[in-house]
Amino acid sequence: MTSIGTGYDLSNSVFSPDGRNFQVEYASKAVEADGTAIGIKCKDGVVLAVEKIVSSKLLVPSANKKIQTVDKHIGVAYSGLTADGRHFVSQGRSDAYSWRGLYKGPISVTSLTDRLAGYVQAYTLYSSVRPFGISAIIGGVDASGPHLYTIEPSGAYWGYLGAATGKGRQAAKSELEKLDLPNISAKDAVKAAARIIYAAHDDSKDKDFELEISWVSTSETGGLHEFVPKELLEEAERLAKEEDEDEEMEED
Repeated sequence: MTSIGTGYDLSNSVFSPDGRNFQVEYASKAVEADGTAIGIKCKDGVVLAVEKIVSSKLLVPSANKKIQTVDKHIGVAYSGLTADGRHFVSQGRSDAYSWRGLYKGPISVTSLTDRLAGYVQAYTLYSSVRPFGISAIIGGVDASGPHLYTIEPSGAYWGYLGAATGKGRQAAKSELEKLDLPNISAKDAVKAAARIIYAAHDDSKDKDFELEISWVSTSETGGLHEFVPKELLEEAERLAKEEDEDEEMEED
């Protein structure tokens, strides 16, 4: 009975006899049903990339972005429920703003991640709320260098050299492990990110998707989080498509 959550998944504040919180596990399922998001820590910065599934041809291109800026030097990419992601980003911006007002300087990536993880974890404690249906990848550069973290629906967070979440996370992690992290350059990381997203994309389930890539780098963006230039994005996509087609031909 407890293995499927019967009777123990009706409230967020109830543990099953074997110590599981099923509402948090269900939130993780929402993440696994969404497109892949990855983060790559490079020499002097971080690259974030998202496979944004296009559910309708009527949607405006580039709308409903899943990569957003939290502070000038910090970006967030997420997989899961878009509305939950927006609320998560809004809370992060509020924390970053209050930090600047109190300490007269930008918040560190680690401090922001710790605050947001505590906020997410609070939504696993009370029966009046539900867990966040997202896994967020936070990347940025501060006085101590580049940082990359992932926050899970449970509120747990870890630091990574390369991180992946979403439906293609296993394939993406396998490709990330092949990279020379964190010694890769920012531009090479952008091209690698595009290749990994295309490799993790499942054509049999999701036909159309938009590729979003952003970066924060001391050498390329002056330490600011920005979307990559259109020319670089198009070049990265072209190379990724060519490699993906070559692999398909070899399989045939």
